[in-house]
Amino acid sequence: MRVVIVTESFPPDVNGVAHCTLQTARHLVDRGHDCVVVAPATAPGNGPDTSAPCPLVRIPSLPLPGYPQVRVALPSRRLAAAIAGHRADIVHLASPFVLGVRGMAAAARLGVPAVAVYQTDLAGYARTYMGAGEAAAWRRIRSVHGAADLTLAPSSAALRDLQAHGVPRVARWPRGVDTDRFRPDRRDEALRRELAPNGELIVGYVGRLAPEKRVELLSGVCGLDGVRVVVVGDGPSRPGLEQALPGAVFLGRRTGDALARVFASLDVFAHTGPFETFCQTVQEAMASGVPVVAPAAGGPLDLVAHGRTGMLVPPHDAAAVRGAVRSLAEDPALRAAYGAAGRAAVEGRTWAAVGDRLIGHYTDVLASRKAVLAA
Repeated sequence: MRVVIVTESFPPDVNGVAHCTLQTARHLVDRGHDCVVVAPATAPGNGPDTSAPCPLVRIPSLPLPGYPQVRVALPSRRLAAAIAGHRADIVHLASPFVLGVRGMAAAARLGVPAVAVYQTDLAGYARTYMGAGEAAAWRRIRSVHGAADLTLAPSSAALRDLQAHGVPRVARWPRGVDTDRFRPDRRDEALRRELAPNGELIVGYVGRLAPEKRVELLSGVCGLDGVRVVVVGDGPSRPGLEQALPGAVFLGRRTGDALARVFASLDVFAHTGPFETFCQTVQEAMASGVPVVAPAAGGPLDLVAHGRTGMLVPPHDAAAVRGAVRSLAEDPALRAAYGAAGRAAVEGRTWAAVGDRLIGHYTDVLASRKAVLAA
């Protein structure tokens, strides 16, 4: 199968879209498929692209105003040329918004079927950043995804949202987790002593530091006796969060094995964002044997079994987050039980298994398109 993946983000970017796209490309290559990735160009000075397992086409881009870590692709003939030149059987659109919309249009002009992966809660972001605009965001989502042969939703909640807002042809496709990299035996006692020199219980957050992530909800956790909050990630909210979370340790971005050591060295993982269509960091914490506290909204509803692998709390509720962390802090046996159950729950969720499900969706789309053309 000849596949062109059009993505809004790709490594060295550090986010869910970039990570999922990289894993998808790797799996397609491993299974013998012919793959090309099209992505926005990175910022000048980032060095050569070394992570792509297949040919990578970069489209000229500009930084998003107010959020320079996000690059927005400019109009370019390279996109349509990549799809046509590769003689694509199918176009995979990863979180289509700007470049992906152009990819959808190019695929339609060329008569190539397109699979769109819904990965960003644009409606939730509209509420966060503009205080309004949710209806307009859903019109945009319907327009973009309605043109696809199939839209893949990462969670049950995301699938329900798409269907409720009139998006047709939707199926569920979750995310895998690297259980070889993220595992309990990565726990690093030297790192723990560095982060919590007085033996504090370590509560960690990993992710982008942006308003929609609501990381400030951990402020009450910072006030718990014997608890040290550790924040991994970067973004525009970092200066404000350093003021809002007194005593917290900010590690900046961590990736690869360094990130895995941080995950495994936590006692509790706390996620605060209420707009997650999936929430990969929850899976990585579970794979690391760490109990999870997360909002009862979006992707975490599928991932966290309340009272077995962690605790789900009402979204936007700082007091509930604090209470859940305090309960776990006071009960080492409960933390151990949740951590072990979390690891067991994700052991079968490999990227290979998830990638094979994706190939199955491709096959179904191609069969449907062939049946329509034959009719």
